[in-house]
Amino acid sequence: MKIRPLQDRVIVKRVAEEEMTKGGIIIPDSAKEKPIEGKVIAVGPGKVVDGALREIDVKKGDTVLFGKYAGTEVKLDGEEHLILREDDILGVIEK
Repeated sequence: MKIRPLQDRVIVKRVAEEEMTKGGIIIPDSAKEKPIEGKVIAVGPGKVVDGALREIDVKKGDTVLFGKYAGTEVKLDGEEHLILREDDILGVIEK
């Protein structure tokens, strides 16, 4: 399934959760927190501000940080994704 986000929305796939702590303790599923880091899958064209289109600062393939309760969860091709507004993105992780 293909989906194209509208306006200033971004589709993000969360990164995999850690299965084990650095000390070697295995984390059970009930204690895991959803990661606040993800990879940008698709971006919208931008938002119209004062009659001009303002493009989005992130691009496809970027790894971003977002708020814990931000966005709307959707299932695409059996995988969970988030649809976020650009304002919900806190930063881009540069490697």
